Amino acid sequence: MRIEELQTPALLVDGTAFAHNLETMSSALPGPRLRPHVKAHKCTALAARQAAMGHPGFTCATIREMEGMAAAGLGQDLLLANEVLDTSRLGALARSGARVTVAVDSEATIEAAARGGVPEVVVDLNVGLPRCGCAPDDAGRLAELARGRGLEVRGVMGYEGHVVGLEDRAQRTELVGQCMELLVKAHAAVGGELVSAGGTGTYDINTWASEIQAGSYALMDTAYGKLDLPFRQALEVLATVVSVSPGWAVADCGLKSLGMDHGNPTIDGASVWFCSDEHLTFSADPLPAVGDRVRVIPGHVDPTVAYHERLHVVDGHDVVEVWPVDLRGW
Repeated sequence: MRIEELQTPALLVDGTAFAHNLETMSSALPGPRLRPHVKAHKCTALAARQAAMGHPGFTCATIREMEGMAAAGLGQDLLLANEVLDTSRLGALARSGARVTVAVDSEATIEAAARGGVPEVVVDLNVGLPRCGCAPDDAGRLAELARGRGLEVRGVMGYEGHVVGLEDRAQRTELVGQCMELLVKAHAAVGGELVSAGGTGTYDINTWASEIQAGSYALMDTAYGKLDLPFRQALEVLATVVSVSPGWAVADCGLKSLGMDHGNPTIDGASVWFCSDEHLTFSADPLPAVGDRVRVIPGHVDPTVAYHERLHVVDGHDVVEVWPVDLRGW
């Protein structure tokens, strides 16, 4: 199939850029130093390529991702980096032979893990991002509580998500150090083999964590593209120009096919004005014609992929593989 035959909007993955990204990351973080985060791509076929690079463990954001990874034969070491209050499906997954670990940050989430039959946990700390995670000085107490409920405590987790996208590398480096000082101190109180943290923006800065939970590096987006990282833009949304007016054109991709929380997408050689539900309005000189195809680079890879049902791996204008986005849902 040629890309000209695809119904738009369609996700394209540049196979050469994708291979470069996997090789670059695996060289920097070999084997278990990288625990790829599948929330960025929600695709077991892509995860299998990451596993083939020597990364045995994966990070997940949803129970559905955990189940799908195990069903695809990728359940050797799955970490749900999220708090869950109904862990019955995770317990069933563990009994089926997958290695299942879940993040806990309170007595309630510890009790939920024990009640549902999840055998292993990590204590999730708030290291500066105002989201989930316990206070660092409470981590030791929670670890002992978990062990008292019969759970294996594998270590600690703390995501410096408020830092990973900072464009100033010096500031990013300084703040990562502050975050990880909290995590390392808590790890001394908690014990276990894991200090899990990090993301694409801090993969080479965070030397404190025993494993890095990077995910966006495989496909990339405009937000991470601002950080001068060695990864190439591999993901684009192919769209068709459906209307042209004096001064602007409209393509058939909008809010329902692009993650917009990190700002507007970009089109090389054009200026994106705004996106509505099904449309992207942009200007260019010269303007394209109705029927022309444009390639749109999303601002945020994770929600963009989650809107689509498949990834089309391309070599030039040829579609060489089609990968289902099979980890959507919860």
